[in-house]
Amino acid sequence: MLDWRDLRFFVALARAGSLSAAARALRVDHATVGRRVAALERTLGLRLIDRLPRSAPLTPEGVAVAAALAPMESAAVAVERLARLAKASPAATVRVSAPPALAAYVIAPRLAAFRQAHPSVTIVLSAASAAAALDRGEADVAVRMGRPTEGGLIAKRIGRARFALYAAPDVARTPREEWRFIGFDAALDQVTSQRWLNALVGERALAFRASDLFSQAQAARAGLGVVVLPRFMGDGDPALVEASVEAPPPTQDFWLVSYPDIRRAPATRAVTAFLAEAVGRACPLAERSLPAPA
Repeated sequence: MLDWRDLRFFVALARAGSLSAAARALRVDHATVGRRVAALERTLGLRLIDRLPRSAPLTPEGVAVAAALAPMESAAVAVERLARLAKASPAATVRVSAPPALAAYVIAPRLAAFRQAHPSVTIVLSAASAAAALDRGEADVAVRMGRPTEGGLIAKRIGRARFALYAAPDVARTPREEWRFIGFDAALDQVTSQRWLNALVGERALAFRASDLFSQAQAARAGLGVVVLPRFMGDGDPALVEASVEAPPPTQDFWLVSYPDIRRAPATRAVTAFLAEAVGRACPLAERSLPAPA
């Protein structure tokens, strides 16, 4: 008979692509993963993976088995959510996923006030560029840049990031044709702000690329070039000034995402209200109107 634990190890391997990556995800050693998958292969009488030096790609039979297991994995995660909800109380831990810059500049600075208002609720904040897989229990609540496409989730638009160009003062004063530019790694060319920057730069090569905004901002502070940053990050930076251009900078909406059953828990309701207020205050959906001239 099938050992359900063997199936869990195979699902992790199918997702991760290698024994070592699956072992890290499951917090076991890679030999345990290999042993479990081998046991499943013996039970089924099928070869599920090709054992290569640095990877373990699925065989055609492995692909079919992994596809058949996907609904089972979703059902197991749903049971875990129901169990957490059944045990939910005002005292709980809520796992939140958010983009790194938003987590550092908007959410983290307000956590002390949240803790004072809700001393029995602990927030575990994961600052991740990739969208957390809520269906696999990677987070309870997520703030995403872009509306989710997965079924079963509820989503609410809670804010709008506005971007601008920033540079060290000496750089901003140079003629625009002499500006050098800082942007994301080429693998992130699909990011809204990077698409806008690429259109602005044209055929010119970027002076520096990085996969995170923190490194880009630091390079701009050092005078390397001009960078695109969200206003909640750039406007308050004393080492940077806005470098204006004619092309209107982009915007990007923030969405608060969770499953309905998780959001009903008292602690989660407190956290989602906190996130909506924090993001909405720092990144309002509507432009703030300027005061009328005297």
